[in-house]
Amino acid sequence: MLVIPGDQSKATCDGMTRRELLTIGGSSMLGLSLADVFKAQAASAPAATNGGPGWNRARSVIMIYLQGGPSHLDLMDPKPNAPERVRSIFTPINTRINGTQFTELLPRIANIVDKTTVLRTMSYTPIGLFNHTAAIYQMMTGYQADAVSPSGQLEPPTPRDYPHFGCQVVRLQPPTHPTLPFVMMPRPLQESNVVNKGGTAGFLGRAYDPYYLFPSGDDMDMTKMNRISVEDLQLRPEVPASRLERRGQLRDQLSAGMGDIEQAVSRYDLPQYYSQALNLVLSGRARNAFSLAQEPTVMRERYGLNTFGQCCLLARRLVESGTRIVQINWPKVANSDNHSWDVHQGLPDRMRRQAAPMLDAGLSTLIADLDDRGLLSETLVVAVGEFGRSPLRGVSTSGNSNSADGRDHWPYCYTGVIAGAGIRRGHVHGRSDGTASAPLDNPVHPRELLATIYHSLGINPHTIAYNHLNQPRELVQGEVVRGILQ
Repeated sequence: MLVIPGDQSKATCDGMTRRELLTIGGSSMLGLSLADVFKAQAASAPAATNGGPGWNRARSVIMIYLQGGPSHLDLMDPKPNAPERVRSIFTPINTRINGTQFTELLPRIANIVDKTTVLRTMSYTPIGLFNHTAAIYQMMTGYQADAVSPSGQLEPPTPRDYPHFGCQVVRLQPPTHPTLPFVMMPRPLQESNVVNKGGTAGFLGRAYDPYYLFPSGDDMDMTKMNRISVEDLQLRPEVPASRLERRGQLRDQLSAGMGDIEQAVSRYDLPQYYSQALNLVLSGRARNAFSLAQEPTVMRERYGLNTFGQCCLLARRLVESGTRIVQINWPKVANSDNHSWDVHQGLPDRMRRQAAPMLDAGLSTLIADLDDRGLLSETLVVAVGEFGRSPLRGVSTSGNSNSADGRDHWPYCYTGVIAGAGIRRGHVHGRSDGTASAPLDNPVHPRELLATIYHSLGINPHTIAYNHLNQPRELVQGEVVRGILQ
């Protein structure tokens, strides 16, 4: 029995609704196979669209992924009238949005926040203990993991995983010119020894994996972006471009005489992948995007001479070159010390001296720079973590120990920022309660945030993809957050 999940009025990627698809069985009486129906549908009808505010406004997406879980109370949702153990030790400051305050840690973001929408009510109810890996996986894929260990961590990545949303985008909207379609940097998503869970193409296959730009050096090395290497994007000196092009022509001639083999591997789109790789190597466009040295020193300093700041600058250069998806993972393993957002201990010093200044400079400059260059209108910028931090300091909510000045994990209410490409400017979406522990209205689940990203790119979030068992699955089972779109 064929079952298509979700609202039957929604359209699939082939342009037909699920209700139409469910009635296809009767078409066999007319001598039509399912393949015939799909072929006819593709030839005669345009692709399905959602339409409405924000639809297809984004050419690129920059995901600023604040892995580790930033404290919303100590950054963007201060509660100065809350009890002493709840309210932040940092002083509230006014922002460019009337009536909206951040803390003193984010003066530069406060000055450009009128270009953004502040999502005050990111919220979800976790399965089991809400530790980083499970929450990261859900945020990146839109799906909950099949199994969560007692610690809340997951197994390492497998080919059965749901794909990262960027991999789905690359599959549905392949590049039209030689460039890297999806770049992830400067380190993998990680909790303890579970590395890059939620950061792969999963059941789509490795051909849709991101280009992983992970420079050498540990997480405390603030100069690693000065050593980025893209050797696989350039020709070896002994192989001139003309020689590589001749190799491509020879391959095409051989392929023409190997119809059976080509048919056998057609589902893997090997000719398409080969052509894209060849064009990428022959073009200097992608390589030039990585040349941060071309930027004026004053601009590099404005972004911040550290790993995060230079990643934000590189993200701008990549979208200028045509990259569709850029993801910047906060440059510290999720559950760790120093400038990690996982502030179970030492919150005042770590946030004031390390993490917050990097975020404040990098994110504020990225949004302002994109806007000044006319790129923000077609670039969706999302800054969010997998959860926030507990309203009450010094208590355990996830089985971790916390010092009196630390906060534990809190997925029930936290804050994100989204800007550009049809997003309302100077808007605050949702209200949290008096202790920033729960939404009072308009909660936004990570699935709904992903649905909004797809929508902004002109992709129906209910488009069907087939997993490793050839089972139909929606890109994400969430609805678009239409209240933030214009």
